[in-house]
Amino acid sequence: MSVDTTGATKQETEVAHEAARRRTFAVISHPDAGKSTLTEALALHSAAISSAGAVHGKGDRRGVTSDWMEMEQDRGISITSAALRIDYDDRVLNLLDTPGHADFSEDTYRVLSAVDCAIMLLDSAKGLEPQTLKLFDVCRARKMPVITFVNKWDRPGREPLELLDEIEQRIGLRPTPLNWPVGIAGDFRGLVDRRSGTYTKMTRTPGGARKAIEEVLDPDRAAEVELDAWTQAQEEIELLEALGADFDAESFMAGESSPVLFGAALSNFGVGQLLEAIVGLAPAPSAKVDEKDEPRAVETPFSGQVFKMQANMDKNHRDRMAFVRVSSGRFERGMVLTHAVTGRPFATKYTQAVFGADRSTIDTAFPGDVIALVNAQALSVGDTLYDGPKVIYPPIPSFAPEHFVVARAKDAGKYKQFQRGIAQLDAEGVVQVLTSDVRGEQAPVLAAVGPLQFDVVKHRMEQEFRSPIDVSPLDYSVARRTDAESAPVLHGLSGAEVLRRRSDDELLVLVHNKWRLKVIERDHPSLWMEALLAGGVDES
Repeated sequence: MSVDTTGATKQETEVAHEAARRRTFAVISHPDAGKSTLTEALALHSAAISSAGAVHGKGDRRGVTSDWMEMEQDRGISITSAALRIDYDDRVLNLLDTPGHADFSEDTYRVLSAVDCAIMLLDSAKGLEPQTLKLFDVCRARKMPVITFVNKWDRPGREPLELLDEIEQRIGLRPTPLNWPVGIAGDFRGLVDRRSGTYTKMTRTPGGARKAIEEVLDPDRAAEVELDAWTQAQEEIELLEALGADFDAESFMAGESSPVLFGAALSNFGVGQLLEAIVGLAPAPSAKVDEKDEPRAVETPFSGQVFKMQANMDKNHRDRMAFVRVSSGRFERGMVLTHAVTGRPFATKYTQAVFGADRSTIDTAFPGDVIALVNAQALSVGDTLYDGPKVIYPPIPSFAPEHFVVARAKDAGKYKQFQRGIAQLDAEGVVQVLTSDVRGEQAPVLAAVGPLQFDVVKHRMEQEFRSPIDVSPLDYSVARRTDAESAPVLHGLSGAEVLRRRSDDELLVLVHNKWRLKVIERDHPSLWMEALLAGGVDES
């Protein structure tokens, strides 16, 4: 085994080099801010695809690459996260597209556990919206660097300085614009690079399916072409300089400031500049802390954590795929890993890289990469896989559900399909499945963050498992953890019911509402009830 002058083996040196080339990031936003469109535009600018799509496109514009589920394409929203691997400028970009709708925020939370940086996407007219704030709180809790992209500048919107002020005042993140728009929102002319002073004038391509035509002008020529719009932009840039709103790498990495870029994803304006910022500023993978709070360096033997489960991506094969973020070491297809939960070996003969719904076999992977393990029936969200010294990473917690229904098979003759489908959707984390001896296995309680999750369950149970279901709402809105000693008393109280979560056997008490919960806490102070995560922050 060869060793370099620092004492590192050849493989350790290779792993460190490859990890430094990786950028693993997620795009977060409020619904309709243009997140999936931006994902598509980034893929286009990196030459990963040749033509951008839109969910509700015209002509030959197809559905976006990352929205692969039939229900996503029908409704025009992202329901499940998607992994896209892009090679660009001698870098490997692992882009994780996430659902924007609040009802699917638990899936987004899992994705944020697998990335090193987030792109916060803002609508130029709406600014910071509730779901954006909620997801930013998750990033803040993880001290994750955030790059801000102000989208839809080709449509009427707010003043750029007003948007910057909102970012700083509402979330305490100091904005440091890297470029500045010439022309007000709705009259987008181009972008000034604040560091070089160069101006890039942009011309939209027909339909926005191709890269925007860019022309670089020096300041004198830009002033001749853009007239008053150029003058206004220069005055605003001078103000930014006076305020000291310049990029600072240290505060960015600490999650205290955010580089800001402007653009329009649908028109492919400013997307190339964002791509360059990701490559140049987003952090490479670093040591991940295990459950003992000890860091595992990227050069050490392979380890990774399952952050997502997905079944039936390929309609021709009833497969179950585990998405694993590589945390350390070199992965080689075919290696036999150890499943930390069971201690049993796990073979990796079938391993793939995923680009939306498209797949390709992957032979090697390095820290920061996302690999998809096929036929992973033994794995669940949060599980650790490793080679060499044992490591277990902290579990990925579930959110506090706020909506509850009882599910029953419409056709009693398809009970086996019903059981198999409910178990699969529980394992994927589509919903949380709760059971009790009183209700029985034939009538499980489905618990969700938002009611749209139940629509997904009904759609998939009918289309994938051929077992249509009926759901009946339950009059509960609060869930708390409890223990075996408190459970019998709580179960006997009015407006409360204790069930067991199938995925981890944890006892949950469901309560009608927060007012009833307060009464129970007042009248029974000795009973143990603990809050769960609510939207990525502790509910308590």
